[in-house]
This record gives sequence, structure tokens and C-alpha cells, in this order.
Amino acid sequence: MTYGLETAEHPEQLRRVAIDPVSRVEGHGKVTILLDEDDKVRQVRLHIVEFRGFERFIQGRPFWEVPVMVQRLCGICPVSHHLAASKAMDTIVGTKALTPTAEKVRRLMHYGQMLQSHALHFFHLCSPDLLFGFGSEAAKRNIVGVAAAHPETARRGVALRRFGQEVIRVTAGKRIHGTGSIPGGVNKSVTKAERDALLADIYDMVAWSRDAVALAKQLHGQDPALYNSFGVFRSGFMSLVAPDGGLDFYDGSLRARDDAGAILFDHVDYRDYRAHIREEVKPWSYMKFPFLSALGAEKGWYKVGPLARVQNCDHIPTPLADAERREFVDYAGGAPIHAPLAYHWARMIEMLHSAETIKDLLHDDDILGDDLVSTGERAREGIGVIEAPRGTLIHHYRVGDDDLVTMCNLIVSTTHNNQAMNEAIRHVAKRYLSGHRLTEGLLNHVEVAIRAFDPCLSCATHALGQMALEVTLVDAAGAEIDRLARHGDGTVSRPSP
Repeated sequence: MTYGLETAEHPEQLRRVAIDPVSRVEGHGKVTILLDEDDKVRQVRLHIVEFRGFERFIQGRPFWEVPVMVQRLCGICPVSHHLAASKAMDTIVGTKALTPTAEKVRRLMHYGQMLQSHALHFFHLCSPDLLFGFGSEAAKRNIVGVAAAHPETARRGVALRRFGQEVIRVTAGKRIHGTGSIPGGVNKSVTKAERDALLADIYDMVAWSRDAVALAKQLHGQDPALYNSFGVFRSGFMSLVAPDGGLDFYDGSLRARDDAGAILFDHVDYRDYRAHIREEVKPWSYMKFPFLSALGAEKGWYKVGPLARVQNCDHIPTPLADAERREFVDYAGGAPIHAPLAYHWARMIEMLHSAETIKDLLHDDDILGDDLVSTGERAREGIGVIEAPRGTLIHHYRVGDDDLVTMCNLIVSTTHNNQAMNEAIRHVAKRYLSGHRLTEGLLNHVEVAIRAFDPCLSCATHALGQMALEVTLVDAAGAEIDRLARHGDGTVSRPSP
């Protein structure tokens, strides 16, 4: 697959169809589809149309504010940014190793985040498509429809997310945009009463997570021809792995595989990410296009997230989830699974692992400790990497002698998946839309392909270098007064209205 496949000749002569906005995802994006006179699909692109600029305006702020500030990127996965920034700032304050209490409280916070986010995505955002059909009645295809037709499934989905949020509240201080993680450690531990309250429900969460894996497998098995072919394309994978090759959401080193499953690099220190990952910018999106530098831009793009992690690791360090992982990787006879819809199955395996890990951490007395912070020799640069619900998340900062941030670079999970999502929607559009009269149900097929990746478009809107930008000035009545455009090469013009 290459970027060139996305470019249509003479696009001005083609009919344009837009899905704007893409629904049931976090953030704002749209899809444009170019059709010829025979309704054949000639070009499909996912555009991220909001620009937020966190990488720029974080500059000049005191470094200790950063873990709280950057999580404002998102209300769905703030803990991931909170912790990735904290890990980077651990280096800034000279922390060589967190105290046992700090590390385990952070892990508890993070696995609570994984649980609540995976539950939200599967049950609230994707189950309507999976349970009712991609082209089913739009008014029914939502969580309210699921609650009416499958009340127990909806109830458990809500309860799983609520429990994950409660874990976050206990460890971070608030369910959303908490302050629990700080440079060098945490600012609170877990009380015995808080632990006991969470222990009262955790065994139900483990059981319901097992049932969710079973549901995902059942849906996959009901129509394997669809699930194994929908939007399928081949690419490499990348994720963190633990020193023993196991799945680890909080820490580890980088491992990448090619589309056949062969390892490209292994146990790479994530602080050296720039030697292995580069980023491109396209003029039609505010989301960057990362690629593995050894393979180049045309062949080096890859997938991250549950589908990558479950296949990239050697094992999962909790028994129930590892048994499910073995079944998953055996499904294709040992060959890598590239189907986007398989993300849902892998995601539920990760949710089960999160529930098991939370259970184990709640039984660990270290989370009740009072040794919360460790510091050392001050540094100027820090890099923190974590596995967020949607995939590998990279935070990179430089800090001056005045304690102010001088540089910030973020490569978020959805950004890693940018080209993969574009490939998926291109395949789906050409298969299901090309040559057909477009309907809402057919267009939803394209959105289903995007939702499989669980994108967080708000997190991903970070430009690198000169980006195309158009500003229109209108009066109070909405009439255009002036328009100014900055092009991808940095030149500025005043286009005609």
C-alpha cells in the first residue's frame, strides 16, 4: 500500500461526497469520497479538521503543570496523557525508579483507564453496529437501541465503565482530569476503605469482562466472511512489550513486526523513538503520518492498539486473558490477523486483562503506602511512553534552566493509526460503495471501519511544520468579508470566495 493510491487524477472533475462529521468517535473528523460519472470510487480520505496546537502552547509553561495540562486534550483518555507526561517529567526531576506505592498506584489508575475506555468504546459506540448490522435503521443504531433490545448487555457495559472511572477517581482524585500523578510519583495513595469498596465489585467486573470476550467472539463467529474481509489490508504492528515479552500497558520497550509477523526491531528503548519513527504531514489533514524510518514513508506505516498488542506480545501476564490471547492468535493458524473488525475481539481481551490486573493490584498492600515521591538529579529532557487504550502514546519534552518547557512533541495512538485508517476506509468504500447508489447505511460502513480503530481525533490534531490553513472573515449577517490561505509550502494567498 502506498500514499499514491489515495490520489485521484483531476479531482475537480469528480463528484464529492462527504461524511461530516464522523459519528460515534471522540473528536471531529470527516471523510471525503470522490466518485466518477459511473459512481466508481476514485479517492477516499479521512480528514482531521480541528486544530488544537497543544505542542505549541505547552511551551513556556512550568514543567510541573504539564501532566495536568496535556490531559485536557481529551475527556475519554485523559489518564493516558496524564501518565505519559508524568513519566517524561520523572526524568526531568531525576527519578531513577518510582517507589513501589507510586508505581502501583499509577498502574492501578492506568488499568482503570483501559477498562473504562474499552467498555465505553465497545458497548456504547460500536455494539450498535455489531448487534444490529452496519446498514440497520439509523434511529435504532445507538446505545439507547442496544438498551432496549439487549438490556443486560447495555447494563453491564455501563457498569464496567463506571467501575473503571471509580478506579480513576480513587487514584487520580477525579473521574476526569484528575491530578493524582505528579513528576516523581503520586500525590495520594489508596485508603483501606477505598480498596474495600473496589474489591466488593471487582470479581463481577472480571466475570463480565469474560462474558464480553465471549460476546465479541460470538459476533465474529456469526459472520466470519464479513469479519475476516471487511476493510482488510496488510501492515506492520508496533507496541510496547515487557522485558520478558509480555503485554504491559504502563511500561516496557518498543517492538515492531512486519505484515507477516517477522520482528523488525525488538526491545528498543523508547527514548530512542526518533531513530525508528519519522512523521510526515499532508496538506489535507491536521493529523501527522508516522512511519518506520527503516522502511520509508511508502511502506513503513503500521498499526497500533489492541490488534497490534495482543499479537505483538509473547504472553499476557494474567491467566484468563492469556488463555483468550492464545485462542485469538490461533484463529488464523499463527498468521497475523489484519482484519480491522478483529480489533473488537482483541479489545475485549485487553479489558479482561485490565480487570484481572486491577484485582491483583487491589490485593497488594503497597497501594496503601505513604512513600509517594522520589527525585534525583535534574535533567533537561524527558520522554514518556505508555500504551493508551488506542495504542502507543509518546510524550517528549525539553525544559530550560528556568523550569519552563521549551519543546513538546506528541505522537498519539490515533496518529500512529492514521494511514491504517485511511487504507481501511478506502478498501471499504471501493468494495461497498463503488458503483452503487449511496445510502446512509452504505456510508455507515465507512464509519464502521473508522470506529474499529477506536480513534480519538481530538488527541490526534497536532500539526508538524507548515500546515495548510484557510481563514474566512464574515460579518454579523454571515456575509464573507475576506479570506486568507496559507498553503503547505508556507506561501500565503487571498483566494477568491
